[in-house]
Amino acid sequence: MSSLSGKAQTVLGLVEPEQLGCTLTHEHLSMDYSSFFCPPSPGQEPLSEGPIQMKNLFWIKQNPYSHKDNLLLCQEMDAVREELLHFKAAGGGTIVENTTTGIRRDMKTLKKLAEETGVHIIAGAGFYVDSTHSSQTQAMTVEQLTGIIVDEILHGADGTDIRCGVVGEIGCSWPMTASERRVLQAAAHAQAQIGCPIIIHPGRHSDAPFQIVRILQEAGADVSKTVMSHLDRSIFDTKKLLEFAKLGCYLEYDLFGTEFIYYQLEPDIDMPSDNDRIARIRMLVNEGYEDRILMAHDVHTKNRLMKYGGTPYYRLIAKYHGEGLDPNVFSYITSPALPLWEQPHQLQ
Repeated sequence: MSSLSGKAQTVLGLVEPEQLGCTLTHEHLSMDYSSFFCPPSPGQEPLSEGPIQMKNLFWIKQNPYSHKDNLLLCQEMDAVREELLHFKAAGGGTIVENTTTGIRRDMKTLKKLAEETGVHIIAGAGFYVDSTHSSQTQAMTVEQLTGIIVDEILHGADGTDIRCGVVGEIGCSWPMTASERRVLQAAAHAQAQIGCPIIIHPGRHSDAPFQIVRILQEAGADVSKTVMSHLDRSIFDTKKLLEFAKLGCYLEYDLFGTEFIYYQLEPDIDMPSDNDRIARIRMLVNEGYEDRILMAHDVHTKNRLMKYGGTPYYRLIAKYHGEGLDPNVFSYITSPALPLWEQPHQLQ
């Protein structure tokens, strides 16, 4: 265990934190999101089929989960490789890849992308939301789930010797299911054993992040080494957000580039614009949370790629260095502020 302390574990092995460079903490490079297909409105069914083309691109951008081919990011490795090269050329160093069991994690592809682009890639261990849990996963105890997560980090995932470097994204729904609660508890137990960070996908409700932190704390997790993802679609009330920030986890705004007229996965949520995200981050900085903020894009569908006119992985580096966000704040956001490995107290 001592060999992991203070290190970052990439798919190519351990590196020193100072080697990571600008780091995006919530992206996907290869995944299958077809489990979340949303049937289109009556009369629009033909738009769900066929390839992405210029003539249907606007509809896909507003209905990304209703186009079957769009949900198969795993088919676009050449395009993703090109994007990673642009990311590196723009000053990017590391991608934390949040694809977990249930949405087609591909460790061999992640290793190949790291080798071919020179970008550090850190893979995520664990399980996504309940709707992707197999019957075997749903039947497992917390102890069994913990064993799998620990094994994915210490020995390798998905039948390979390629190791994950973080736990997550751990998927939670609203309301949380019993299987998700066990996975969440297992993530906490794994962290307590080996000292790795946890990245959470909260349910789409403003109370979900609070519930998750409470469960993690009760299970022995270190909340200060936990990232709460997707806050830009979870907590909108300023008072409630500041109340959550006091709990001490990392505050992640990771949907930059995602601007919907209608959010298919939760129609009651009005997806903010990037300007809204920046305003919320400025508020958090002014309240003293600049060293707790993380930013990313959460690319997970084809239309988010440059190939289809989407937001590139390097956008946060290229865009916000020059558009008024304090460079000192930006350095907190994109440098490896998150302690990727830290020796657990009981193992010191």
